Amino acid sequence: MAKAPATIYVCQNCGYQSRKWLGKCPDCGEWNSLVEERARASAKKDSTRGGGFRLREVHPVAYGEIESQNDSRIPSGVAEFDRVLGGGIVPGSLILIGGDPGVGKSTLLLDVADKLSASGESVLYVSGEESERQIKLRGERLGVHAQNLFLLPETNLENIFGEIEKMNPGAVIVDSIQTVFSEKIESAPGSVSQVREVAGQFLLLAKNRTIPVFLIGHVTKEGSIAGPKALEHIVDTVLYFEGERHHNHRIVRATKNRFGAANEVGVFEMTNTGLVAVANPSEMFLQERPIGVAGSVVTACMEGTRPVLVEIQALVSGSKYNYPVRTAQGFNASRIALLLAVLEKRVGLHLLGDDVFVNIAGGLEIDEPAADLGVVAAIASSFKERPIDAHTAVFGEVGLTGEVRGALQAQVRAREAQALGFKKIVMPASNTAGLERLLGLRVVGVRSVEEALDELF
Repeated sequence: MAKAPATIYVCQNCGYQSRKWLGKCPDCGEWNSLVEERARASAKKDSTRGGGFRLREVHPVAYGEIESQNDSRIPSGVAEFDRVLGGGIVPGSLILIGGDPGVGKSTLLLDVADKLSASGESVLYVSGEESERQIKLRGERLGVHAQNLFLLPETNLENIFGEIEKMNPGAVIVDSIQTVFSEKIESAPGSVSQVREVAGQFLLLAKNRTIPVFLIGHVTKEGSIAGPKALEHIVDTVLYFEGERHHNHRIVRATKNRFGAANEVGVFEMTNTGLVAVANPSEMFLQERPIGVAGSVVTACMEGTRPVLVEIQALVSGSKYNYPVRTAQGFNASRIALLLAVLEKRVGLHLLGDDVFVNIAGGLEIDEPAADLGVVAAIASSFKERPIDAHTAVFGEVGLTGEVRGALQAQVRAREAQALGFKKIVMPASNTAGLERLLGLRVVGVRSVEEALDELF
C-alpha cells in the first residue's frame, strides 16, 4: 500500500516550512501566513528535459572564448522601458514586473509585445486571467496591429511548454505567474511551492533557449510581490509599477537588474490609447507649480542615472493638541522628524509644537538624502511665510550638526536645472568645483543649513 505523502505548512511570505501549524512565522515574523501543503517525495528526474522542453547540452567554455554581448540587446520599441532595463532586452533574461491591480502592467507589456512583433519577432502572450477575446478588445483600444503576436489562455505549465516547443517564440509573456501551476505539485496555484516551481522552470527555459521571459506578479497589501522573496532572487530583473489612481503618470522602477543600473526609472502617462512615454519628467512634475507661494521649493534628485526636478511642498501651522501632527507624502516621515530637530537646535526655528505637513508634488517618492536641504528650505519658507525665488533650485544632505554634505552626480543635477531655465542653484560647497562655467546659472555653495537659509531668504 502506497504511503500517503506527509503534509507540511509553508509560509506564503518567505517560504519557511514547518511540520506543524504556527500562528507566527519564526523566520519573517508574519502572522497567519502558514498554509498546509503536500510534501513532495524526491523523484529522479530526466536530466535531458526541463518542465516540458528539451534542454540543450552544455559544456565548460573558456572565458576568453566567449563572444562579447554588448550589442546583443533587443530594443523593445518603448524608449522608457528600454531605459529601465539598461538599454534594451537581454536575450535569455527573466524579468518580473509587479504593481497594483489596474496600474497598467498588462497594458505596457501588450504594447511591448506589439513593438517586438512589428520588428519580426514572434511573441507568445500566456494569459491565465483573461481570455483571448478580452485581450483582443484591449488591443483594439490601444491600436495594436501585431501580426506575430500569439495569445494562449492557459494556466497548465506543461501545456504552455508544449506550445512553446512547437512554435519556438522570440519572447514569452506570462500574465500572471500566480495563476500558472504545474501538475507535479499537489498545491493550489499561487502557493509558494507552485510559484517557486513555475518560476524555476521559466528560468531554465530562458537560459537554455535564450528567450526573454516576462512574468507579471501580483502585489500584496504591503506593496511587495505576492509569493516568497525567493521569487525575486530567481529572476534577473525586478520592475515595480508605481502610480496613484489620482494621477495620470506611472513610474516603472528597477529594484534589481543584473544587466543594468538598479533604481532606474521610466515615466509614462496613462491616456485613452494606453501608456505614453514621458521624455522630460522634470517638466511634467513642475508644470503646475505655484509661483510666489511660501512653502514651495524645487529640488534636484536622482532616479537611477536620470536627474529629476521635483517640487517639495511644506505646510507649518500651529497645533491645537498636545501632540503635533507630522505627515509626509512621498518622503520618509522619520526623516522629517530628524530635520525638524536640526532646525530647532541649529537654526533656532521653534517647530516642535507645530503641525508639519510635507508633500512631494506629483506623487513621486523620494528616498535619497540629497533631498534633505529641499525639505528644510520648504519647511522654513512656510514657517517664516516667505516664498523662495521660483527660479532657484536646491539640493544637499543635512547632517545632525547642521552641516550640508555633498551629493552624488552634482554636475548632472545642475545641468538639468540649467536646461529647465533655473537661474540659481543652492548646493553643498564640496560639489561646486567645476560648475562655474554653467551659462545662465549661478551656483552657490553652502556648508551649513544656516548659510543656505540666509542665501534663500
